[in-house]
Amino acid sequence: MSSARDILTATVVAKLDEIIDQFAELEQRLEAPEVLSDHNLVREISIKKAALEPVAAGYQRILAIEAELVELGQVIGANEDAELVEMARAEVGGLEDEAVELAQRVVGHLVTTEDRKVGSVMLEIRAGTGGDEAGLWARDLLAMYERYAASQGWKIEMLEMSVDDGTGGVRSAIANLRGEGVWAELCFEAGVHSVKRVPMTESQGRIHTSTATVAVLPEPEQVQVNIDWATDVQEHITTAQGPGGQNVNKVATACHLIHKPTGIEVRMQESKSQHQNREKARRLLMARVFDLEQQKISDERASQRSSQIGSGGRSEKIRTYRYQEGIVVDQRLDERFNLQKTLNGELAPMMQALIQQEIAQRLAAL
Repeated sequence: MSSARDILTATVVAKLDEIIDQFAELEQRLEAPEVLSDHNLVREISIKKAALEPVAAGYQRILAIEAELVELGQVIGANEDAELVEMARAEVGGLEDEAVELAQRVVGHLVTTEDRKVGSVMLEIRAGTGGDEAGLWARDLLAMYERYAASQGWKIEMLEMSVDDGTGGVRSAIANLRGEGVWAELCFEAGVHSVKRVPMTESQGRIHTSTATVAVLPEPEQVQVNIDWATDVQEHITTAQGPGGQNVNKVATACHLIHKPTGIEVRMQESKSQHQNREKARRLLMARVFDLEQQKISDERASQRSSQIGSGGRSEKIRTYRYQEGIVVDQRLDERFNLQKTLNGELAPMMQALIQQEIAQRLAAL
C-alpha cells in the first residue's frame, strides 16, 4: 500500500511549501489596515486565500500526522505493555490511511489552485451559423450563464451587447463575471456550442443546427500584463453607433482601442460615460492581450505533448444541445446531461465532471 510520501513527491512538496508561505502572506495582508479599507482588494485577496486554503490546511494536517506517527513509533519501540503497543499500532494504521487520503486530495487541489486564484473573467458570446436562430441561441446561452452565475453567487456586469431589434436575438455580448472559482469552472466553456432544434420561424417543423461561439478570458491583474498605454495603444473617442451605422449618441463617449504590438482592437460604447467606456475597454484589452500570451504558452506546451484531449479553443465544437432528445452532449465527456436543467443554469454536474477529468490529466502529467 502506498504511503502519503509516495504521493507527495519532492516536486509536489516544494510546491506545497511555497503555498504554505503564500497562504500565510495572504492572511497577513488581510489584516493590514490599508487592505481592510479597500473592499475590492479584500475581495481579491480573499478569493486567492480561499483557493489556497484546502491545499494549505490539508498539507499542514499531513505534517501534524507525520509528527504523531513519530511519537507513536517511539511508544511502540520503547514500551513493553502489549495492550498499549497494540492500541498505538491501531492508531498508526488509522493515521496512515488518513494521511494517504489527504495526500490524494491535496494533490488534486494543488493542480487546480492557480485556476481558482483567478476571480474574474470576461465572457464573450457571439452568434455563429444559423441566421436569426443563431442570435436566439446566443441569447439562450447568455441566459444560461446568468442563471448559473446567480446560483454560484458570482457578480455579473454586462459590458457590451448587440441585440437584433427584430427578433430579440443576441449578435454578440461581453460580460464580466467575478467570484470564487469563476475561472476554474468557466474555462471549460470556450468553444462552439451547437443547438439542434426547430426554430420559431420554421413552418414545416424541420430541425435546424445553429451555433454560437463562447470565449472565456481570465481578467489579469495590472501587474500580469505589461501594456504601455502611452505608446502601445492607439485610442479613438467617437460617438456611439447603432445598427446600420446611425448615431445613437451625439456626445463622443464610445472608446476604440488598438493594441499596436498585437493588432488587437476593442470597442466599448455601452455606457454613456466616456470614462466608464475607456475603463471597460482597457480591462477587455488587457484580458485579450493576456489570453494571446497564454495561448502562445499553451501552444508551445501542446506541441510537446504526444496526445491531447481538445484544446478548448473557440473554433472547436465542444457541446451539442439536442432539443428533440432533451439532452446535452459534451464532446469531452461520456455522460449525458438533462437539457432543460442545463439551460436553467444547473451546470454544476457538468462542471464537476470536466474539473475531475482535468485533474486526472494534470496528475498524469506530474
